[in-house]
Amino acid sequence: MFKSMSYKKQEKVVVFLFLLVPLLFLIVFTFIPAANLFYYSFIEWNGYSAVKKWVGFENYKEIFKNPIYFEPLKNSLYYFFGGLLQLLIAFYLAIVLNSKIRGKSFFKALIFFPGLINGVAISLIFVFFFRPEGTLDSVLKLLGMGGFVQQWLGNAKIINFSLAGVSIWRYIGFNFIVFLGAIQSISPEVIEAADLDGASEWQKIKYITLPSVRKILQLNLILAISGAISVYEIPMIMTDGANGSNTFVIQTVNTAFKFQHLGLGSAMAVVVLIIVATITIMQNKFFKEVD
Repeated sequence: MFKSMSYKKQEKVVVFLFLLVPLLFLIVFTFIPAANLFYYSFIEWNGYSAVKKWVGFENYKEIFKNPIYFEPLKNSLYYFFGGLLQLLIAFYLAIVLNSKIRGKSFFKALIFFPGLINGVAISLIFVFFFRPEGTLDSVLKLLGMGGFVQQWLGNAKIINFSLAGVSIWRYIGFNFIVFLGAIQSISPEVIEAADLDGASEWQKIKYITLPSVRKILQLNLILAISGAISVYEIPMIMTDGANGSNTFVIQTVNTAFKFQHLGLGSAMAVVVLIIVATITIMQNKFFKEVD
């Protein structure tokens, strides 16, 4: 079969065969579930009954009509600003550890280590960390700062700050490694030329480093926004959405599986998808205009 084909045709067949299995997985586990999600969003169904009632856009109307569904979305702001802070810290650490300092390999491993831990394990660790008379309270008292002891997960005014802090600690290592890789890819000749011209460290960061990592920064910003809107794991495990820590995705999962309104929950998931896609498109357009 292959002998009668030209080299270009053989190349296309080989490429297709290599892509066949990943494409099948993509269709089965991504495209088909996504199509079902859109279909379920137009029906009223409890998830197991044989009866499925077509309701059209009623599920979407219910989401926008009832404020209880959109109210948890405001908690995403804590994770969004936490994500911005995380990017700044990760970029700063990448700049510092790209310089010639002793023990930087140890610090790189230390910063990246949280990214290797399972999210469930991290959430359970911080449940003990934040509990009354737990690790954080003990450290504060040891440092003579007992007046700062709080109900970290019991006070509705600070609970989302605590959870956002956990998210920063968990994901900062990933952003740090990505920034560090981008910074290390900058040609040493460019840095040397800047040094010969008498450029300060801030000028090198502003005119060399930042333009070089702009695409990485754009990608991380998109991930920060989408992650803030779709945050689920940490607040679900640590608080189960209690004390004002509920998020839109927790509300979506509870609506679909706890309260057995699968159609309404599917519509909420579609709304999240549309919000993330819209913000991503607007952000890409903004960066293109800047270019």
